[in-house]
Amino acid sequence: MQLPSDRNYLETRHWRVTGWLLAAVWLFFLNIPLLAALHQPEPWRRVVGAATLVAFGVLYVFVFQWARGRRLERRGIPVGRAWAAVALLLGLGLAGIPGTGGDWLTTLVFVAAAAVFLLPSRQSLAVVALAALTPPVTAALVPAWKAEGTVVFAVLLASFAMYGVTRLTQRNSELQAAQQEIRRLAVAEERARTARDLHDILGHSLTVVAVKAELAGRLLELDPARAATEIADVERLARQALADVRGTVGAYRGISLAGELAGARSALAAAGIAAELPDAAPELPAERDELFGWTVREGVTNVVRHSGARRCVIRVEPGLVEVRDDGRGPAAAAANGPGGHGLVGLRERARRLDATVTVGRRSDGPGFLLRVTLPADQ
Repeated sequence: MQLPSDRNYLETRHWRVTGWLLAAVWLFFLNIPLLAALHQPEPWRRVVGAATLVAFGVLYVFVFQWARGRRLERRGIPVGRAWAAVALLLGLGLAGIPGTGGDWLTTLVFVAAAAVFLLPSRQSLAVVALAALTPPVTAALVPAWKAEGTVVFAVLLASFAMYGVTRLTQRNSELQAAQQEIRRLAVAEERARTARDLHDILGHSLTVVAVKAELAGRLLELDPARAATEIADVERLARQALADVRGTVGAYRGISLAGELAGARSALAAAGIAAELPDAAPELPAERDELFGWTVREGVTNVVRHSGARRCVIRVEPGLVEVRDDGRGPAAAAANGPGGHGLVGLRERARRLDATVTVGRRSDGPGFLLRVTLPADQ
């Protein structure tokens, strides 16, 4: 299996090779001035014509690849360097006139294409217009050079094609940036989910461990056998918390309503709180069963840790789960605000199923109420 870094390396290498090919394939059209140079009767003209065309082709490919790399990396192309590259290409084309004669006009096709790829729209349009007008103007000034209508057509066609390549490169750059942002957000979301799950798991488990350890300490002299039982429960809960943490890190941990109801019964009994729980958990879809399990866990943790209650009631229906007690109830700020990390995490889980989380004081008496309700159409 390829690692992400390996895959990125291969993708980068693929695009680098593709970039060279996109630029180099068009150099085929320099064969006309090159043949003209090679057929010159004087050796120095052949050398000048061939050397300038080779330098022209190498520079064109290099400039194209350099500009393409900057666009893919979402870095701007300096206008000064762009103009320098266009001017250098034009200069090499003009320098080859002794060897290529009127066929040097073919290089204007590449100059226009480079201008479209390198320069801002208005400036590149001006270069394209000048490149298209040069063949008929030079034909009128230099009788030996024929008016090359095909060169004018090629300049316009190449400029239009290069505009499409420019837009494609820009879109690829934007797509890569969007994919990187999506990966970053996915990693951040997974970290937040793991942190939230660890908080909920350890918050509940350590609360029950603390209550049972305190109870065992009080029973140590009064009822050693009962104290030993509570200590055994503490060990079991600690091992279960460790397994849950490992499961969370490995993304294999599951929360079920039936398991949380059994844990709630044990935690409430250890805290000396009378519990009224369903005898069995109803059959629910997996996502709803998990949400209801988290609700029971969060509600019972709050009851055991904060409420000072003597009685806790858990009610479960196909579209509703409710945890309420007869304790002090939440403070006004807690009732109206977002709550602690556990309640924030519970609201995030409920939001995925369009469920409503209600936290506050009981309307029928003192105490705390936590209710999660699903829409009627679910």
